Parts: sequence; C-alpha cells; structure tokens
Amino acid sequence: MFCFQRLLSLCLLLVSVQTFAVAQGVPQKIHLQSRVAPVEATLRRRALNPVTIPLADFFLGTDLQWFGNLSIGTPPQDISVVFDTGSSTLEFASTLCGAPCNPQVKFDPSKSSTFVDGGSTSSITFSTGHVGANYRLTLRSGRDTVAIGNLSAPATSLFLITDQTAKFGIDPFSGIQGMGARAQGLFASLVNQGLPSLFSLYLTPKAVGNAELTVGGIDNTKFNGSLTFASQSSRGSSTWTLTSPGLFVNGKSTSVLKASRNIIFDSGTSNILFPTATANAMYALISSNIKPHASEPGAYGIACNLIDTLPAVIDIAFTSQSGQPFNLTIPSSELNVGPFSDDPTICQTLINAFDGLSLVGGSVLKHYYSVWDVGNQRMGFAAI
Repeated sequence: MFCFQRLLSLCLLLVSVQTFAVAQGVPQKIHLQSRVAPVEATLRRRALNPVTIPLADFFLGTDLQWFGNLSIGTPPQDISVVFDTGSSTLEFASTLCGAPCNPQVKFDPSKSSTFVDGGSTSSITFSTGHVGANYRLTLRSGRDTVAIGNLSAPATSLFLITDQTAKFGIDPFSGIQGMGARAQGLFASLVNQGLPSLFSLYLTPKAVGNAELTVGGIDNTKFNGSLTFASQSSRGSSTWTLTSPGLFVNGKSTSVLKASRNIIFDSGTSNILFPTATANAMYALISSNIKPHASEPGAYGIACNLIDTLPAVIDIAFTSQSGQPFNLTIPSSELNVGPFSDDPTICQTLINAFDGLSLVGGSVLKHYYSVWDVGNQRMGFAAI
C-alpha cells in the first residue's frame, strides 16, 4: 500500500519495515506458515462452499480502499478490515491500544474464550516515499477463531494493534486482512478445510456501490464476456505480480515505457507507482504542466482547473496464459486524486514516482472484475 496526500493509512506494506521482538528481545522477521495449494488437492477437497461479503468504500473525494467485516473470537466480535492483496497478515485494533485506537472499533481479547496470547510484540513502519516513519503500528501476536461469512478458521494467527500513530485515526475500518499470493492464516485454514484456493474482487466506484469479495469462488453475474488469465511472474511469490511488456499513454509509448517490468497488484491502494523515469515519461505524454509537488516527495500535481480537461488514458499491456496480448486500461477520470492540503488550487495526479517499484491498485481494479487464483498462481480479469 502506498501513502499519498488523500490516503493517510495502511500504506505500501510491500516496502514496510517490520521488526519482531521475542521474549529475549532479539529482533527477527515475522514468519508465518504458508502454502500454495496444489490444484489437484483443491479439486479433491471441496467441502466448503464459496462465501460473498459486501464491501464498503472508504471515500475522501476519491475511492481509496474497500473494507468488510470479519468475526473474531468466541463469542464473535465483528471487526472491519481492508482486504489487502499487498500484504499477508491479519492485524486489527484492540482494547490493548487504548486512546490511540479510539476512532476504530476495538477487539477485546478478554471477552473471547478462544483467544491465545502469542506473547510477542512487533511493529510495522509504513513507507511514505520519503524519509521518516510517519505511519507505525505496534502489534502483539495471538491466535483466535476467525470467521468470514459462515466460514470459520480456528486458532488463526493474528496481531492485535496495541498502539498506532495518529494518522491512522481517520480510518473507518479497524485493520487489515492480508490476501497475498500464498495462502496464509485465515485463507490457508479455509483451503485446508476444502475451500477452493481462489478469491474474487468486485471493487466498484462509490457512485456504483455494491462492491463485494467472494472467497472460494467467482460471481459470473458481475462481469461481461470471459475472464482473461495471466500467470504470476514468479510462482510461489507472496506478492501478486504480472509481467508487462509495455505501457501506453493516450495510445503512445516511448523507449522507456516499452521496457518490460513486473507490476504488483495491490488492492489496498488507489493510485499507481512507477520509477521516476517512467513516471516522467508518462506525464510527458499527458501534460508538460504536471510537475513534482515539493511538499509530497514522489507526488505530482497540476492546477485543479486544468486537470479534468486532460486526456490521460493509461494502457498497461500483459500477455494471457494462451499467449494473447491484452491491456488493462485506466481511464482519464482517474488522473485527478484531489487537491493538496497545502495548496488546494493544485490537484494531485494519479502516478507517483517510487524508484525500484511498479505497482497498481484500485484505479485499475475498480474497472475490472478480478480473480486471484492462489492454487493456479494466476490472475483473471473481465470488464464490468
């Protein structure tokens, strides 16, 4: 997830810094068991039926993130989370947090008969693209029963938020459920019980509504035509990544844009990130008036009275499993992210510069029905 002017939380987990303190105080990375479910095993054990849950849209002038409910503990306590394909763990606000988490609904572990304290603390620092730890969560490990819809996973690994920086205070949700490309935690438990090892996202704009997540299946009523599938760039990776042979802006490309690159798909962010040279090449095909914004390193902007007049159709090329080329298209309407707080006459533009990383989020996904097939290590897309 990436942090930008209007998105003040849950940013770019893929480049987050994690530290983990065990009882002896020796730092180490958090490691969770993971597995890629074999296709034949998935077909052999279909004891669980898919479940669909509604998603709400976190909207601040633009669509930011989509979130829905999980139930934690015994008896169950409802907690809202972002279903984030850019991360892998489950963490949410708890009563151990106190005042810093007061804006969110908090899980009370003392009221769950199945909660087991893991006894370890950890922290996540979210990168904002510039120096400084502006977004930080402090966590405590544990296990408890986690349910989504009518599906339940006992003794699921999770993390309770015990402290957070103030910038998380605007979040209408309590945490994050990671939906990475390897089955872990809640999803791994459900796959082990016989749920098909895939999930689907219908991330609609707020004006359309009725967004939903289907775990273990595909809702064929939500898209037109057929799904086009592309293979993961690296089978077994924890990130959802496809290889793109090129980018096009308003139907044009350049030598920089025609370079092959691996692009991460992150449902937890709404904007897109490319290395500085790529971002500059894309903006050169949109408008010479788009400039870096000094107060937000990595961000660009243009006068708000000009931005909505600009053609800015972005096509990202991919190759299907059958070898056929296809594009995922971001329309011009996504270019305007909204005004900067330090200068409301300047509006932030969609593409952020972040060297060493190419990433797309909700600005792509809300124009397609997407299928995230863990068992077959592929992603599917269909127009909606």
